[in-house]
Amino acid sequence: MSFQAYLDNAEKQTGITPRGFLELAAAKKLTKHGEVVTWLKTEHGLGHGHATAIARLVTKGPEFVAEHHGDGVLHLDGLAARN
Repeated sequence: MSFQAYLDNAEKQTGITPRGFLELAAAKKLTKHGEVVTWLKTEHGLGHGHATAIARLVTKGPEFVAEHHGDGVLHLDGLAARN
């Protein structure tokens, strides 16, 4: 599964876009991978793989993730923005 697919599936499960998760994590001042994963699992019901993908996005930043996992392209504004 591609990194973008993890983000898209997490959005389908929660209704929250990847950018929304970035904003929520920033508001909660979550910066450590483990604390982000725990938050996503407990408060948003995500499984480990999806939580880990979003935690990587939060802790490493969109630019890093796009470069290393998205061939330079990463869609953060959700599925509706691409339709």
